[in-house]
Amino acid sequence: MQTGSLLGHTTSLPSTSNADPSCAYSPPKEELKTHFITREGVYRIMTLAEYSKPMRGPGNPVAAQATGTIGAAANLGAGAPVRVSFLVVPNCSNAAGTPSLPTGLENGGGDGSRSQDNFEHDILANCDRICFNIGRELYVYYYRGTECASDLSKPIDKRVYKGTFPTSHQFNAETATSTSCNLIIGFSAGQIQLIDPFQKEYAVSRLYNEERIIDKTAVTCLKWVPGQPTHFLVAHTSGCMYLYNEELQCPQTPPSYQVFKQGDRFTIFTCKAKSSKNPVFKWQIGQGSITQFAFSHDGQMLGVVGHDGYLRVFNYHHMELICVMKSYFGGLLCLSWSPDNKLIATGGEDDLLTVYSVAEKRVICRGQGHKSWVSQVAFDPYTSVIEDESYLPGQTSPAELEDDAAALSTSMPRPAPVGQQSFSRLSFASFGTSIGGGVSGPQPMPQIGTFYRIGSVGHDTQLCLWDITDEVLKSNYTVQRHRNSTVIAPTTTDSSTAKSDKMSDSGNNTAPKEKKKNRLHRRGLSIAAKLTGSGGDRWLRNREANVNPAKAQAIEEARLLGTKCCPRLEEVPMIEPLVCKKISHERLTVLEFRRDCLVTACQEGFICTWARPGKGSISLVKREGSSPANVPTIPAPIPHEPLSNGYGVGTQQPYYTSAYWRGDTSIK
Repeated sequence: MQTGSLLGHTTSLPSTSNADPSCAYSPPKEELKTHFITREGVYRIMTLAEYSKPMRGPGNPVAAQATGTIGAAANLGAGAPVRVSFLVVPNCSNAAGTPSLPTGLENGGGDGSRSQDNFEHDILANCDRICFNIGRELYVYYYRGTECASDLSKPIDKRVYKGTFPTSHQFNAETATSTSCNLIIGFSAGQIQLIDPFQKEYAVSRLYNEERIIDKTAVTCLKWVPGQPTHFLVAHTSGCMYLYNEELQCPQTPPSYQVFKQGDRFTIFTCKAKSSKNPVFKWQIGQGSITQFAFSHDGQMLGVVGHDGYLRVFNYHHMELICVMKSYFGGLLCLSWSPDNKLIATGGEDDLLTVYSVAEKRVICRGQGHKSWVSQVAFDPYTSVIEDESYLPGQTSPAELEDDAAALSTSMPRPAPVGQQSFSRLSFASFGTSIGGGVSGPQPMPQIGTFYRIGSVGHDTQLCLWDITDEVLKSNYTVQRHRNSTVIAPTTTDSSTAKSDKMSDSGNNTAPKEKKKNRLHRRGLSIAAKLTGSGGDRWLRNREANVNPAKAQAIEEARLLGTKCCPRLEEVPMIEPLVCKKISHERLTVLEFRRDCLVTACQEGFICTWARPGKGSISLVKREGSSPANVPTIPAPIPHEPLSNGYGVGTQQPYYTSAYWRGDTSIK
């Protein structure tokens, strides 16, 4: 491992003047969107507030491919997704991350004795920090928000790693100060590093799993445990999670584990040791890699998604499984908790957004808008409307969440109606109801109670925004249960068919043999027979499961399809995005909502800031031919605080791009 400047000079591109014109031609890239319109106004990209790699040299895999210097060193880290972490500095007067002027200078005053360096130092002291990885490099900068241009020439810290590359990182917000903060970094070889990027002179650095004796697989996600400032949780592609204490040492020999707690497809181990050492606990969950996990805002629950397609929600402190959801197809790649800890949004390889209710233990809706894998989802707490204070972050108890009846009976006051239009276009075709068309006569004005804004980005390079209203949250759940009960109808049809076959074959001499063969054939293919068959059937089932685990998993998935854990497409509402825009040429990997902006990042290594309506300096937008500076602004309230009184009066309808680019959907 080394810390230093990036690699040297770049090689020039080979001349194509004498080359074959057919080989030199490359189709132009599709124009990217630099703004988009929602009901609250226009979101604009702050071009000069972009963060990226300072120098585009051979060390960058993307630039290396462009310059023709592809090799083992250039390809190292090319498959690692770009991740972004933010740190909100404590005692900062502007929580949005935008630099605030020092005292006495906010109104243009000052005594004239303060130097320019001190003036700039005071501004940077109030800035948030941003950390991002590109390939095998890691950068830490001051995040200047939507009012100041980014300065890539003065990073707080930058590191270049050899032999491995960072895959995930997070600041410890509970112990951070304006001059010190712990940052944990996970790597592709399984190691975990703890550094303090603000204290360069002390070179604070610790390594965990340095010899890779705890786990040899790559780190996929790691987070500090809420309420436990010295503990952090690390997930690996092996399907295991490990709880570390930064104050404990790692063993020199492979640790020996004993079962501490066991449940449905998860086991928790603890180390057998005379003295306390890392890892404190080992979680083995499901089958396959754990792609992401997230703590609820009150720190009581833990949501985990993986390549097996399951979302599992645990009571973290009691180590108990609360509920489970199965994706419609493929693995799940991301999840996010709602501000009130009642909903979880997930996305993955089925190209769908799925919203799951932890309180009701059912799928609320699915969203169809992406054309490739969904790589990241996030709730927007600053445009969501949550009227009931009993569900604010930090006030939800696990006992209330486990009691469905208490959660469903909670009444929420309704704010004033927003308008005649619905927020997300909800498809009720499967329920025999139509909205906006097909129904004659005046339509009632929708009454919006609880309202959630969700964002998602994917490998298709598109940003989608979704609105979840009471119309979706309370959409004919009784009809869904009725439809679920009718799924058993094919079994009745098979019985009647069997009776008719028996009557038609009564005069045939070979009927007994054929009847026996058909009955055995149906028994062998029946899932119910495999689950509740005779002793011989159960022995055969167990033998097949041991010989072919993939077949057993397929049977399990078929058994779950059509249940509350994994409803069919026609059994839950299917919504469309309010906004769907192509904003990158490479697959998107990051989406985070902040008070004055939202931040996105792509695999190419560009971290973009999108100012909210009424926020951001117009000087940070490049005025070119297609500059969004000339786009008319829709009147809207300035969201200094999370909105709770509705939205602006914009009536712009959502529009979509006609072409899309499908990114590389392989996970390396």
